Amino acid sequence: MTAPSRRSFVAAVAGVGAAAAAVGGAPAASAAEETTSRRRPALTASVTLAPGLTPKAVTGRVYVILTTDADSEPREQAGDVADGVPFWGLDVTGLAPGRSTTVPLAAPAVGFPLADASSLPPGTYRAQAFFNVYTHFSRSDGAEIDLHLPGGDGHDVFASTGNLYGPVVEVTVPATGGRGTVHLTLDTVVQPSEPVPAGGTSQQGNPAESQHVKHVKIRSAVLSEFWGRDMYVAADVLLPLGYDEAANRTVRYPMELNHGHFPGDAPRRFTEDGSNAFSAYWLSGTAPKFITVTFRHENPYYDDSYAVDTANIGPYGTALNRELLPEVDRRFRTIGAPWARVLSGGSTGGWEAAATQIFYPDLYQGAWAGYPDPLDFHAHQLVDVYGDDNAYVTHHAYLDVPVPSAREVSGKSQYTMGQENGWERALGSRGRSGLGQWDVWQAVFSPRGADGYPKPIWDKTTGKIDHAVAAYWQDHFDLATYVEKHWDELREKLDGQLTIYVGDADTYFLNDGVNLFKERVDKLAGSNVTYRFGRNQPHGWEPWTTREFYDLLADHVVAHAPAAQKGSLTSWRAAAKPADATGNATLG
Repeated sequence: MTAPSRRSFVAAVAGVGAAAAAVGGAPAASAAEETTSRRRPALTASVTLAPGLTPKAVTGRVYVILTTDADSEPREQAGDVADGVPFWGLDVTGLAPGRSTTVPLAAPAVGFPLADASSLPPGTYRAQAFFNVYTHFSRSDGAEIDLHLPGGDGHDVFASTGNLYGPVVEVTVPATGGRGTVHLTLDTVVQPSEPVPAGGTSQQGNPAESQHVKHVKIRSAVLSEFWGRDMYVAADVLLPLGYDEAANRTVRYPMELNHGHFPGDAPRRFTEDGSNAFSAYWLSGTAPKFITVTFRHENPYYDDSYAVDTANIGPYGTALNRELLPEVDRRFRTIGAPWARVLSGGSTGGWEAAATQIFYPDLYQGAWAGYPDPLDFHAHQLVDVYGDDNAYVTHHAYLDVPVPSAREVSGKSQYTMGQENGWERALGSRGRSGLGQWDVWQAVFSPRGADGYPKPIWDKTTGKIDHAVAAYWQDHFDLATYVEKHWDELREKLDGQLTIYVGDADTYFLNDGVNLFKERVDKLAGSNVTYRFGRNQPHGWEPWTTREFYDLLADHVVAHAPAAQKGSLTSWRAAAKPADATGNATLG
């Protein structure tokens, strides 16, 4: 997760149309109707799919977005919980080119942060229609479902390949008066952000390569079987300084697998010109020579899969660790042995690093998990999914208190559980928000529901928790519970292999889950997990500089190398000390 809305919202930029429409041109009303309309002016949108824009009718979710901010298009302003602009979402089936669909800016459409446009202050707004296009999947488990298939955009709904949008229209909302309809059009298709090679696919993107950055993309057999269509996974590979030099052509290197959200074009934002602190360090000649890898696994529910096998997203743990990892080893000179593979990541990536070490302990030798998503679902942020009856409020005798979802270090709430889930609910029904953190956790941790979509952990409207679903979560993905249940087989494999760190003022209260995990795992005989806690530190806190971190990784690899291999480790383990402060910036 990343602040403020769990992951970066990458807006697509396009021109703004100049059309205008006035709302309030309804016929004269009776006195009673006029009084009502003065109190509650209502808006409806008519959204037309331009003729010829798509080869056939589309199914998905249409949004109508309103804003008074002219600095960017409305579609670029709806992707945030606390500071996003009003929008309404409605499922649409079979909208044909040239035809229109009606979107009331009130129920049955779901609005956020306003349920009904009647609550809008009077004034001039900029309106835009957007359509999240769904693909139909006939899955191997029998599910017949409709979801958006991202195309190299990390499932960033409002900038995702194949989705549709239209020109911006000015709308006048009167202080009093009648009701009206604003006419909006869908006339543009979001194109892939990178060129798609002939015969290729936009899935997982097609970033350009450079001297030190390479890319791997494969069709996953297990995912393609599960989803009933070709599905791909990919990796970004950052090579160490001197990798291609003749003197190093036989040298093999340890691997750092850095987990996280859908990545940029290069691991750790590396640039060939050394223009940021990490890149300057990597090219300094004083860094341990790792091959650093990030995985690309956007999917029909989110920007990444959480790197585990799940009932709703599919066997991504198998795809990444049994299909993609061997391909990376084949194409590049990794040592290719578990003792020379380490895991790292923060937030979502922190959970993935810990889970991968726990679920695949024979493939990796050490994980550094920063500010991880909940490791113990007794503290799913501030919700105990096992003991609480409602995720949105804490019940007292005469008062229901809203549960916060994000905070400042000062303790001030940024937004509540009900508000964040309401934003997701407007973005998509049945857990299809694409941007929503709670929706992806539900997709990862829940069983499949009777309708083919993830079985809800709680009622999205009321927050009432389904404890039968919570029991499934506990049996399959509660990492504290899993370690306890499998401790006899994990004790030696996890000995000294987990480092977990978090700020004690984590923005999303993730320190609570770490504390509970520590409390439970510390009680296990032979437990040897390292913890670091940052006093008064928010989400994203890193306890090391870049140099300190990579020295930790290198020392760990050397310590666990077989005796026969130790003599060859000097070929990549940098011994030179920097003459300047290169590498002394905080890792991040």
